[in-house]
Amino acid sequence: MAQAGFPKKLRLLNAADYKAVFSGAQFKVSCRHFLILAISTPAASPRLGLVIAKKNVSKAVHRNRIKRLIRNSFRLNQSLLASLDIVVLARQKSDSLENNVIDEKISVLWSDLQNKSKQAGISKASQ
Repeated sequence: MAQAGFPKKLRLLNAADYKAVFSGAQFKVSCRHFLILAISTPAASPRLGLVIAKKNVSKAVHRNRIKRLIRNSFRLNQSLLASLDIVVLARQKSDSLENNVIDEKISVLWSDLQNKSKQAGISKASQ
């Protein structure tokens, strides 16, 4: 059974991790509501960081809902993703989406990210 949590080894934990992704993003995939930036890493598994700005999603309830949905989608799809450090940014109006729409959009972005990393020759995480 897959682990249901979101342990530290799967998270970007400090400012240096985020800065590395923002300054050296090798892969960018986006839709109207979300932007995903990623860099390849030697780590065995992908790591996720979330940036849900109060400017873009004003209510804390909506920010937390979006983060929860993205974390869950990442957890379910991490076996498909290469060894990447990934940052997901929410854009304006993303809080107006229903849960199933957010899940669909993020799943499409994971697929696009997987395809881009394959084209660049980065292998899947081996666990």
